[in-house]
Amino acid sequence: MIDAHIHLDQYKENDISTLLEEAEHVIAVSMNLPSCEKTLQLSKAYAKVKAAFGFHPEQPLPSDAEADALFDWIRQHAHEMVAVGEVGLPYYLRQERAIDDRPYVALLERFIVLAKELNKPIVLHAVYEDATIVCDLLEKHRITQAHFHWFKGDTEVIERMISNGYFISVTPDCTYETEIQQLIKKYPIELMMVETDGPWPFEGQFGNKRTSPWMMDHSIEVIASIKGLTTQEAARIITRNTTTFYNL
Repeated sequence: MIDAHIHLDQYKENDISTLLEEAEHVIAVSMNLPSCEKTLQLSKAYAKVKAAFGFHPEQPLPSDAEADALFDWIRQHAHEMVAVGEVGLPYYLRQERAIDDRPYVALLERFIVLAKELNKPIVLHAVYEDATIVCDLLEKHRITQAHFHWFKGDTEVIERMISNGYFISVTPDCTYETEIQQLIKKYPIELMMVETDGPWPFEGQFGNKRTSPWMMDHSIEVIASIKGLTTQEAARIITRNTTTFYNL
């Protein structure tokens, strides 16, 4: 399997080689410029690691100078990445305190323009009502290669995303979260990937275990059951989706 979204730079160095034995490839996303630099190093050290460069939205915004440095760096290393990401809007940060969304939207639009300029897919952190804003921006700039990781949203935005051919990826929480199981029912498997979002921890049978690519096997079992497929058929389709989307 291919882990379509993992923060590999956040793992202990000694754990990475063992973790990578559990996947064919991993799409390693980045949080900020130092994270991008670390992810690039990992992609050079391990052939299975495919790098994505971006700025995670669930943190304070960079200064103008920091943002300019990040965009310049990404342009310089565009040939060494498979996507722009992770980028998006700060849904969870907004639940903690009141923030002005407008600078986050402006930064995201700048990343969308960059993805179009570099002809790269974009990896998105956008859930619930934020997904509508992101769809508006993607449509404005005619972006079709969009991957909404660990997506959650209402029926209206789900139908809009399906119509636009946007991909989602499913985490191991599909084994115990009804909301994600309902999403799997609605979303075409042809537009689906699997991920861990590691090292983010999971509950249920994964409680107190280090998040690793082997957990995707259980996600595939859930997807296969919901879609009426064998696990082998589901794994083949989802692996093909990810390989094609990221041009692996």
